[in-house]
Amino acid sequence: MSQTVDRALSILPLLAEGPADLGQVAALLGVHKSTALRLLRTLHEHGLVYRQPDQRYRLGARLIALAQEAVENLDVREIAHPHLVELNEKCGHTVHLAVYEENEVLYIDKVDSRYPVRMYSRIGKPVAITVAAVAKLLLADLPEAERRAVADKLDYPRYTSRSTSDAAAFLAELAKVREQGWATDLGGHEESINCIGAPIRGADGRVAAAMSVSAPNVVVSAEELLSLLPLVRRTADAISREYSGTTSPGLRPAP
Repeated sequence: MSQTVDRALSILPLLAEGPADLGQVAALLGVHKSTALRLLRTLHEHGLVYRQPDQRYRLGARLIALAQEAVENLDVREIAHPHLVELNEKCGHTVHLAVYEENEVLYIDKVDSRYPVRMYSRIGKPVAITVAAVAKLLLADLPEAERRAVADKLDYPRYTSRSTSDAAAFLAELAKVREQGWATDLGGHEESINCIGAPIRGADGRVAAAMSVSAPNVVVSAEELLSLLPLVRRTADAISREYSGTTSPGLRPAP
């Protein structure tokens, strides 16, 4: 029975590449056409494959619906939290998780620093979108036209002398983040607070969330915080693999 299931499941990646006829499916499985036909009929009965008028088979609507439902029911916070806790235990600093929703970047999880100096960020609170590392990561992944539209609508408050000054500077920063795959906020929101972040990607390679590590200058210098970047990126990649259900985060830039 396990061999039958294995063969049936082997058909799906083939059809994901495009429609295939009975002969192609049989050749892939290394079985007689009659065996391949039985498997295809079973998958067809469950809506996982569909037989076209030209007698070729493609993935069925039921499979696509199941995949979409699975994606919608994924809770990135639930998946990420144990990784955030582990990162916090290793570095001791505040760890955040954020998402982009309805033109705002919101914190959806936080693990506090072990040090006496704490950050006043709160779960559910919008971040300073023009300077925060997590915001840069999330907005950098948007298609170019959407990035420009968002940048043009934003205000650019001067939180500190290092704050992003205008839309042109913000777009340049997003281009840099998009290219390098990580982001920083080195005193852009508060002079005494530095932050480094990395993206969390879904199965489609798009950025679904962003995580960051933040610390005040009195605890660790900006240079010392930047030395944690490899650890932060490994943590983000581990979350991406688990969230996307793949052995690789499948990184690819958005169009």
